[in-house]
Amino acid sequence: MIHHLPLIWLILIACGIAMYIILDGFDLGIGILSIFIHEENHRDIMMASILPVWDGNQTWLVFGGASLYGAFPLAFSRILPALYLPILIMVIALIFRGVAFEFHLKARKTKRIWQWSFFLGSLIATIMQGFILSVFVMGFEFNQDNELISKINYTHPFSLVCIGGLITGYCLLAATWLIMKTIPPLQNLFFTLAHRLLYLLLFFVMLVSILSPISDPDLKSIWFNPHTMFYLAFLPLTTLLLFLTEWIALKKHDEHLPFLATIGIFLLCFSGFVISVYPYLVPRYLTYLQAAANTNTLLFMAIGAFILLPILLLYTGYAYYTFRGKVTEKIEY
Repeated sequence: MIHHLPLIWLILIACGIAMYIILDGFDLGIGILSIFIHEENHRDIMMASILPVWDGNQTWLVFGGASLYGAFPLAFSRILPALYLPILIMVIALIFRGVAFEFHLKARKTKRIWQWSFFLGSLIATIMQGFILSVFVMGFEFNQDNELISKINYTHPFSLVCIGGLITGYCLLAATWLIMKTIPPLQNLFFTLAHRLLYLLLFFVMLVSILSPISDPDLKSIWFNPHTMFYLAFLPLTTLLLFLTEWIALKKHDEHLPFLATIGIFLLCFSGFVISVYPYLVPRYLTYLQAAANTNTLLFMAIGAFILLPILLLYTGYAYYTFRGKVTEKIEY
């Protein structure tokens, strides 16, 4: 058990990131979509649907970042300088977004300004997350002094594809969440929107799947290895099946299945990302075993996680259970 602590912490951090992507993904998507909704009452209902849960969703980002710092300090010290600017912009955008959300609830004359601020904060945070994702997939290159050799290319085509895919994915999560939370005529708008976003997300997923092995020989050797290709084929085939399931569910105006299918698509794509970089924590440079803290630190953190994680999961589950159901009018503090 003690010898497996680095792997356990790697799995815990991966689960924390997956929880953040799904839970904060749909409220970031609502922030992006909200500016394109013309009726103010409809925008208020969209915001009201995430009011009880949006700030709790970001707890998982804090958990993932703090765990990475404590359990894998060497990886943290390499990743942060390489990605300092996009991470800093993302954090500022998330804070700005939170301020805009709160002020939007009380503002009257300046309400439109805060709505635009909420949109920009959500969009910029998503762009930075897409960019960070693309850098991880492409890998890092350091010299013998542990200095980053290759400069981060902010306009690399693969980065733009990842950013476009993440924006589309978050908007699809938001549209399917709002299908569950709203009633017609607003609900009908999100059925139509989810259909279009589903096609667009399929395009981006296929594009990333084609470009990744072309741009990186290491990824090609992982996904097209004759010994493992048969087993790994389960992942893209199941993803396509979920796309088909969601398409049929949207056609039949099912209220819950589209959101669950979108979560499944995200989890499978995230699993593909983990397989692509494993066992590296800093891709192509530092494995999780090389980056792990000493056993005493990992054990001490594990005790804390054993106490904290059940509380976090219970709080998250209780919040969603308490505020379940349709939202038909504006909610204020």
